[in-house]
Amino acid sequence: MIKCGRPAKGNELLSRDRLLDAALELFLEHGYGNLSMETIARHARVSMRTIYSQFGGKAGLFGALIRRCSDQFMIDLSHEESPEKALNLFAQKYIYLITRPDAVRIRAILIGESPRFPDLATEFYEQGVKRNLENLAQFFTTQQRAGHFVELDAYFLAEQLISTLRGERLQQLQLGLATTPDEQQIKIWVQQAIHLFLHGVSLKKYH
Repeated sequence: MIKCGRPAKGNELLSRDRLLDAALELFLEHGYGNLSMETIARHARVSMRTIYSQFGGKAGLFGALIRRCSDQFMIDLSHEESPEKALNLFAQKYIYLITRPDAVRIRAILIGESPRFPDLATEFYEQGVKRNLENLAQFFTTQQRAGHFVELDAYFLAEQLISTLRGERLQQLQLGLATTPDEQQIKIWVQQAIHLFLHGVSLKKYH
């Protein structure tokens, strides 16, 4: 017997995840501009109406993929013993996720096609980069109140941390000049970056 009506909440989440999984596979294969909504709907076995009602269009669908990935970065850093340990926890997960082959490919798609599709860049920034920065800025604000960090703009500190973590290695990875780092390589990468961020490189003490 065919079941009609609204699916149960668990089934709705399952259908949404199935749609996002199908969309990710297609984006990785075809890019953004060359992929039609019809192809996504057919591959995911849903109607076009379903995609538009849930995501508003292709840019919204891409943004939902980015948000789902970004959710993995949303770590509650307040429970860690020290700011350094908290930042290491975040950084290791962050570097691991952004250096996976699929993540590198998605970023390449974004860079290549955002001039033609500005909504794509907006979705990426809002659902991914901005959420990470806001999460870190909140952490820095809390730590500043506890006297652990200098009184600089917390959002600026978040930006500087992300820039320090990415460094030149991500650029090399994006260009195919480096291989995907393993767990030990990520650990060393993070230790060096966090030490630099927290302590700087000068031996002089500034007053």
